[in-house]
Amino acid sequence: MTAIDRYRAAILRAFPDLATSPFRLMAESWDSTAVEADGLVFKFPRHEAAAGRLRKEAALLAVIRPAVSLPVPDLVLAEGPPLFSRHVKIPGEHLLTAHYAGLPEEARRRLAEDLAGFYAELHRLDRGRMAAAGAEPEAWGTAEGIGAKALPALTPELRPAAERVLAAYDRLPPDPHGTIYGFFDGHGWNMAFDHGRQRLNGIYDFADSGLGPLHQEFIYSSFVSPDLTARLVSAYEALTGRGLDRRRIAILTGMHRLWELAELADDPEHVPTMVRSFAEWVATADRF
Repeated sequence: MTAIDRYRAAILRAFPDLATSPFRLMAESWDSTAVEADGLVFKFPRHEAAAGRLRKEAALLAVIRPAVSLPVPDLVLAEGPPLFSRHVKIPGEHLLTAHYAGLPEEARRRLAEDLAGFYAELHRLDRGRMAAAGAEPEAWGTAEGIGAKALPALTPELRPAAERVLAAYDRLPPDPHGTIYGFFDGHGWNMAFDHGRQRLNGIYDFADSGLGPLHQEFIYSSFVSPDLTARLVSAYEALTGRGLDRRRIAILTGMHRLWELAELADDPEHVPTMVRSFAEWVATADRF
């Protein structure tokens, strides 16, 4: 029996009305496998930790969905076994760097404003309520600990920039806007973007959302484009009246790339990708 046959059998045990629907594998990540059938997405966790994250995501989305304007998944859990979730697919595709480069000015402005509004709504959610639903603190660890694992994996040319970021991060005072509940995963792989209409249709994958410093929310859009981050920051400031520190965001962006490298430093398959990610950031980052 193939993988898709196993997933189809599990889905049909819970939803026999889909017996005549075509099934296809959508994507596989470290945490889960996604299957699509009849406009529905089914997500299967690949290990116990991922199962816990899926349950947490469903509980968080039950609070988030009524509070935000952008569509987000309406996760329904099927206990199985195996455990999996079901939600109506939000139409749209990933927004990658090449896609963003082709967007006209108006589409870029609208995207930044839509994201800014989404973040502003999320950040108004009560932290205690989100913690009760399963939100956990974001924690990268110390600059020393991250550097110990990340620096040896970098080329000699990249190490000076990494050392500057680590030193700057180590000197950062607490976030002036404190802790919020945030998405903390706002890159283009979690966007349902309508490339025909050049509009953002929705956001998904809330497993990495949690409680953390407000400025950290604005680092992930750099995976799409630094231009998107700059527009997003300005739109958020205009909408909320909160002034944001662009230097702090730059430092956190570089640190996030180093943290990812440190997390995967013992995985030779993924280290080159993480090194390349940091190099791309260095090439586009303003001085900090």
